[in-house]
Amino acid sequence: MNNKIKELIAAADKAIKEERFDDLMEFYTDDAVLVVKPGLEAKGKQAIKEAFIKIAAYFNNSVVPTQGKMIMLEAGDTVLVLSQTLLDADNNNSSEFSMDRRATYVYRNVNGKWLCAIDNSYGTTVLD
Repeated sequence: MNNKIKELIAAADKAIKEERFDDLMEFYTDDAVLVVKPGLEAKGKQAIKEAFIKIAAYFNNSVVPTQGKMIMLEAGDTVLVLSQTLLDADNNNSSEFSMDRRATYVYRNVNGKWLCAIDNSYGTTVLD
């Protein structure tokens, strides 16, 4: 299980880097939620796609996400992923948000396929 989820996250990160946003939507549930930034969420695939396009523009189309250490907690058809998420971009020094994050992702098994239902690269810092 852990390896499958890691592979999916790596493939999604690659799609983000390559700005293949239509392909990226294949990794999400129809009702998925993306934390764009603390206090701002995108809900549903179309809103998430639009958010990723804006995020790419914010980072001058140079964002490269990678994952560090991961811990996964599985309960039936749901997996909570706690991950060190690292972002690199041409203008990363000017970003108001940390580029080294403690992300939380929730994956759900939908018809035999693991999909991201909650994508929160900010993790618990949304509480700040």
